Amino acid sequence: MREIIQKNKSCETKYPILLIHGVFFRDSTRINYWGRIPKELEKNGAKIYYGNHQSADSVKKSGEEIAERIREITALTGAKKLNLIAHSKGGLDCRSAIARCEIASLVASLTTINTPHRGCAFADYLLKNVPEKIKNKIADTYNYTLKKLGDPNPNFLAAVQDLTEENCITFNNDISGTSHTENIFCQSVGSKLIKATGGNFPLNLTYHLTKIFDGDNDGLVGENSFPFGEKYLFLLPPGKRGISHGDMVDMSRRNIDGFDVRKFYVELVSDLKARGF
Repeated sequence: MREIIQKNKSCETKYPILLIHGVFFRDSTRINYWGRIPKELEKNGAKIYYGNHQSADSVKKSGEEIAERIREITALTGAKKLNLIAHSKGGLDCRSAIARCEIASLVASLTTINTPHRGCAFADYLLKNVPEKIKNKIADTYNYTLKKLGDPNPNFLAAVQDLTEENCITFNNDISGTSHTENIFCQSVGSKLIKATGGNFPLNLTYHLTKIFDGDNDGLVGENSFPFGEKYLFLLPPGKRGISHGDMVDMSRRNIDGFDVRKFYVELVSDLKARGF
């Protein structure tokens, strides 16, 4: 167990923090999806937990996994609620968990980071134009590999299909009649990648496709898809590079001029504390 030397208690929130990863990744103690962020939050008093859900599945099934994890953590710790911070598809998964799995009373806040709330138009294009044989081959290879790595039943195509603009519209309509977030503080964050070369592979390639179909983007998700909740923050640091989808979870452990990702999360969690969460 690593030793955490606390600097102060600015991130010591009333309720623990649950970090929810995005699609095609798994929580790991060796290579943390969230980079240097969790350690920095813990140094400042935060209590951190992870979703531990599998890497790829439909929004509905991923939401069910997250709901079960929320119940598990609250039962284990005695905490009445949790603060959810979710990246990418994880934000949709959390919204599904809250709307469909009767765990809204266990959630104090939901912060989505670069989540495609309105989907990705270029994902619709790719799914419709990639030959069926190739799609199935990619899916079978992915599912086989991730089963070997510990996922019980990964579903590559179900995950990708739920990120399309068409399916996100359906998802939003399906849960629009519920008041599932009525007593939950919801906010969202998005960022803009200015130059394709600023993003690591494959974001340096998907940036161009996303720009054609979705306009300004983070290398994967269009800017118009980010806003959700009562507070929205759009990040655009000075300079010519911008901030990519992966930069928002410190995936490359890279220091960016004008943007300190660790400081950003400390300020984000400090604000949750100030709001009484």
